[in-house]
Amino acid sequence: MALPTASSDERKPPSPLITWVRKFLQAAGRPLFAVILAMVLGMIVIMMTSPGSIFDRFNNALFAYSTLFTGAFGNGQNLSFTLVNVTPLILTGLSVAIAFRAGLFNIGAAGQLAVGGMTAGIIGFTFTSWPGWLLIPSMLIGSILAGAIWGGIVGILKAWRGAHEVVTTIMLNWIAFYVTDYLIDGPYQTKHGADQTDALPAQATLPHIASFYNSTLGTFLPKIVNATQYLVDVGFFFALAALIVYWFIVSRTTFGYEIRVIGQNLKAAKYAGIPIKRNMFLVMAIAGGFSGLAGALQLMGQAPYQLIATAFSIQTTGFDAIGVALLGRMTAVGVLLGALLFGGLREGGTIMQLNANIPGDLVYIIQALVLFSIAAEFLPVLQRTITRFSSRSRKPMLIPATIGGTMEVTNLPTYANTDEDSGAAHNGAEPLNTANTVDSEPDAASSD
Repeated sequence: MALPTASSDERKPPSPLITWVRKFLQAAGRPLFAVILAMVLGMIVIMMTSPGSIFDRFNNALFAYSTLFTGAFGNGQNLSFTLVNVTPLILTGLSVAIAFRAGLFNIGAAGQLAVGGMTAGIIGFTFTSWPGWLLIPSMLIGSILAGAIWGGIVGILKAWRGAHEVVTTIMLNWIAFYVTDYLIDGPYQTKHGADQTDALPAQATLPHIASFYNSTLGTFLPKIVNATQYLVDVGFFFALAALIVYWFIVSRTTFGYEIRVIGQNLKAAKYAGIPIKRNMFLVMAIAGGFSGLAGALQLMGQAPYQLIATAFSIQTTGFDAIGVALLGRMTAVGVLLGALLFGGLREGGTIMQLNANIPGDLVYIIQALVLFSIAAEFLPVLQRTITRFSSRSRKPMLIPATIGGTMEVTNLPTYANTDEDSGAAHNGAEPLNTANTVDSEPDAASSD
């Protein structure tokens, strides 16, 4: 019996737009579902804790989210405040993401950030007579190297001693916090106050983007009015450059391929001859370098341009980076979008608390729900359930068709086997004759 052949329209490949949409949904489906689920649950929390009728509570929830959005992205000034938070989140998110690529869980971004910021501060406080073109690159490079050393310690302990990176990164975080507090309260403490250092010299600071534009392109293009109100500094461009570097390392280098193999299948990587120990050390060193750069940019780009004791230990950037990396699925674009979301929640939460009278803790609830949704993988479970249900509803009943006591059977072609030792049919062999219809009675079948 001849099988039905697909028409030319059915065999036509999907359009590029449909293919792109499918790839986008496959890549961004889980993060989008996690964010939507967290927003819905956050709305339920607001409605449960608000007074009035159901309609009033629903309006309160909508107003809270509208003020949250406008407080983060509503105008240029608010956007600049958000980007101030986004810059370190991008760099620490990359730190966690590249470690995830190799199957390592880097919880030490906070400590690596502290070491990088402290190193940049020491260089800035020591060489105050250096010009800016020399001092700023020295501080940035020093912070990257310090963070790389701090992360490399974890890689060495993991690769050559088998110490779990979660334990070592947590312990090194507290060592970094206490060492930086000692240096801020001791050798580098300012004479004009306690628990803080002197401010960096002017040539060691990074300009704000708006002021930098007015002094360069603004000389022959329209200037930005009230440029001092836009606080985002040029460190944001360093973060964008780091995204490109991360993408190139992971997607366009042999090292990036090797760490992806290590993260997906360690046994296969060993069998392929990939240097496991060396790559573990290098990936943790690179992760530490990203976080160390974040510490330097925070110090050099934002007022008061000084280090304050206990500031590193209470800062949540290093731990928010875990959510940024998970939400971004360890991709460069995903990390950027995740940092924008977390930075927007952090900045917009303050405006929401002031204007909508909603506690700012709702932001942390939403962040926790996003992480919980990603970790629990609600979307894959939902997709499997829908697929299983739909396949059952579409499954046809297998009932043989009988006509006049005969049953139609379609046999696969059987080829003559001329090689009995190998048991394989020769190519091009003619199929043997088979009956397409077989009588249901035993005598008729035996006579054939």
